[in-house]
Amino acid sequence: MARIPVAQRRRDFIEAAVEVIAAHGIDGATTRRIAEQAKANVAMLHYCYDSKEDLFADVYTFVSGKYREVIEGSDPHTTLRDAARQILYGVMECYLESPSFTAATFELVSWARRQHGDRGIAVYDQAFDTVRKALREASAGDPVGPEVIDEVAYVLATLSDGFGVNWLTYGDATVARAQMELNCSVLDTWLTTRLAAAPAKA
Repeated sequence: MARIPVAQRRRDFIEAAVEVIAAHGIDGATTRRIAEQAKANVAMLHYCYDSKEDLFADVYTFVSGKYREVIEGSDPHTTLRDAARQILYGVMECYLESPSFTAATFELVSWARRQHGDRGIAVYDQAFDTVRKALREASAGDPVGPEVIDEVAYVLATLSDGFGVNWLTYGDATVARAQMELNCSVLDTWLTTRLAAAPAKA
């Protein structure tokens, strides 16, 4: 049987950890459960990672990378309004496609905020920085200042994470799809009002 490269094994353990954290929470995410989810033994997990904390560090990197991938997938050669809508829809689509990713992300951020303070904030900070960059690129031709970019980023986070909590609570994909469109309509309405009132940037 072919030997599985360590890099692939680590990827397997990261994906397994996401599933286990989603199902059992941080406290229930034991190395044994993660190894079983990855169809590996605990010895292999400890061969790939010195500790569970090291594994969780890679899980954080995976989560941050997933957000970055979705956000950077928006078209930079568009308007601020269209970029914001693409980002919102992309994050909600990501949540809808993987309830495990959604649940694990919220669990990890909450746990890290309680236990480590800055690490919980870091995941959010990295996502916000990526959103701001994408919005700034899209708003190159729009007369808006940095405070408007910050507000748009905040509204995107509020709408997408509110959607994520509702999706996890009720689990109805048909309703969730309708709520995605509703959230985009809310964003469009708010942006129309906010951009009309925005002072021109220097």
